Amino acid sequence: MNFAILRFPGSNCDFDALHVLTSVVPGATARFAWHKETELGSCDAVVVPGGFSYGDYLRAGAMAAHSPILGAVRAFAERGGPVLGICNGFQILCEAGLLDGVLVRNASLRFECRDVHLVVEGRPTHWTAAIPAGRILKMPIAHAEGRYLHAEIDVLEREGRVLFRYADAAGGVDAAANPNGSTNNIAGVASRRGNVVGLMPHPERAAEAILGSSDGRLLFESLVARGGRV
Repeated sequence: MNFAILRFPGSNCDFDALHVLTSVVPGATARFAWHKETELGSCDAVVVPGGFSYGDYLRAGAMAAHSPILGAVRAFAERGGPVLGICNGFQILCEAGLLDGVLVRNASLRFECRDVHLVVEGRPTHWTAAIPAGRILKMPIAHAEGRYLHAEIDVLEREGRVLFRYADAAGGVDAAANPNGSTNNIAGVASRRGNVVGLMPHPERAAEAILGSSDGRLLFESLVARGGRV
């Protein structure tokens, strides 16, 4: 399965994603797609990586959402193609309207950088279908604008589009486990169709045991194992 990894001025997790998809996950290959390109070329999935695209001017992800490559990503997603947005990538997908909701300044008003635990839930998607519901994952976060808000949170919950929720190591969901003040401890969501997914924690930084967790590779392996199908 071939992945296209977007690159913007200010991306800093693009090479992490490339490493995971070329050297860690069996059956995956990957290449970069520059922000000024207008076509993705031949690919089976798209990863929008973390970083500080365009220096986070205006607000995180706002400028990248209008870059030329996003037109191709939008068309790819509309055809049902799997798209994953990680941290700044999640912010970009929300700004571009490919995912619902907004990501604003952390409640602490601080940059939060540490390992967190997530509990997996919601309906199966391209990126989570092989991960059992209730599975607890350990991944790092590194963001200042990761507080997820949604105008119709009850609809999002009812449709099963909350995929990842901040929790403690035992899976308990409470305020103490919420690193940024996100509504309902939401760490990641899916589009209505389920092919577009965004999350603030970094799976590409938790894909090998030497990093302290290999839980993140489950998202990529889930997609590869199913050939992009749920």
